[in-house]
Amino acid sequence: MVKGGFIEKEMSQIKIAIVGQGYVGLPLAVEFSKHYQVLGFDINHKRIQDLKQALDHTQEVKSADLQKSIKNGLLFTSDLNDLTDCNIYIVTVPTPIDSFKLPDLSFLRKASEMIGSVLKPEDIVIYESTVYPGCTEEECIPILEKSSGLRFNQDFFVGYSPERINPGDKVNTLSQIKKVTSGSTEEIADRVDELYRSIILAGTHKAPSIKVAEASKAIENAQRDVNISFVNELALIFDRLGIDTNDVIEAAGTKWNFLKYKPGLVGGHCIGVDPYYLTYKAQSVGYHPEVILSGRRVNDNMGSFIANKVIKLMIQKEIVIKNSNALILGVTFKENCPDIRNTRVFDIYQELKSFGMMVDVFDPWANPSEVNNIYGLKCSSTMEDVQNKKFDVIILAVAHSEFKSLDFSSLKKRLNVTFDIKGLLDKELVDARL
Repeated sequence: MVKGGFIEKEMSQIKIAIVGQGYVGLPLAVEFSKHYQVLGFDINHKRIQDLKQALDHTQEVKSADLQKSIKNGLLFTSDLNDLTDCNIYIVTVPTPIDSFKLPDLSFLRKASEMIGSVLKPEDIVIYESTVYPGCTEEECIPILEKSSGLRFNQDFFVGYSPERINPGDKVNTLSQIKKVTSGSTEEIADRVDELYRSIILAGTHKAPSIKVAEASKAIENAQRDVNISFVNELALIFDRLGIDTNDVIEAAGTKWNFLKYKPGLVGGHCIGVDPYYLTYKAQSVGYHPEVILSGRRVNDNMGSFIANKVIKLMIQKEIVIKNSNALILGVTFKENCPDIRNTRVFDIYQELKSFGMMVDVFDPWANPSEVNNIYGLKCSSTMEDVQNKKFDVIILAVAHSEFKSLDFSSLKKRLNVTFDIKGLLDKELVDARL
């Protein structure tokens, strides 16, 4: 018997609902289903129908592995009533930022309200969505109480274990990444930790409180953001000095304690978003963060810098800008991954269009209809769509493996500008690198 009324259940009695079946929720559902009864829930009916057919557009889970999990009992649903028999609810919904770069908690609040409507005494709700320190207790728990009519830490309990999914990474997968865990009481913290230890081969780290676990997630990505902003700022400086930033990094990297971060576009669901959750909370308690926000400004402006650098190179080569043809290679936020969330490649596209240029985008990984729905731009997913054209400008924006063997000479006009953001090509083949 555990204090507070929570009765520890045998493994066969545990039934887990994973709320949200995206990049985070689906791998979690598959892994937990190897040991427990698991129900994958998502309000997107099309997504659920695809998963029932073992189709995962995120490409995080292979079709064969998904089929095996389904065969072994993993269920998917978009019907909230199917969750009433569950006793552990894990929330993996998106936590983006709005147009003012403030936390958008609408998905999190809605998920909490839905779970509250089916919550029962002795149930546990575990949040994995990235939030600011204090959000679970200040925002989510009151909604659970109101929606369920139950009392927190008496009738139901809460845990927090921040997700650490790295989209497209087939080495550092869910079970291979150490997991931070926490709970609303000492006993629940132990229970949550035990639950994750049953699937995480790399082990767990039990944080002393939910707020500490929330803060740990926020600073993980804020740290990377600041480090990348430093080398991005170096790239801006070295561009004016006529020095290749990658050459400088290679030279500095010969020192044993130098961290070889590379300049580039900072997008995606974490690094380009999570720091704003931390700065929002800091400002709410009267502190204005200088370093984090200055790093965000540098990183958010890199797309504009790249586009304007291309324009300057075109002028130097006397290439007419208006109605010139540009090709952007890659639109996803990282290589060898279909994830287009918060991609900063779109910033380059918009800037070039503002100069009156005709811009084509080619990405073999991205879903063209998804790109069009979210960003309003046409994206080609097959080389046939662009191979018969000649371009004044080629920008290699994402280091997809497919681009390494691409015949760039066949795509270029006699006078052209080639900009390699990722340092993927030989220096002799490009006019500039970031």
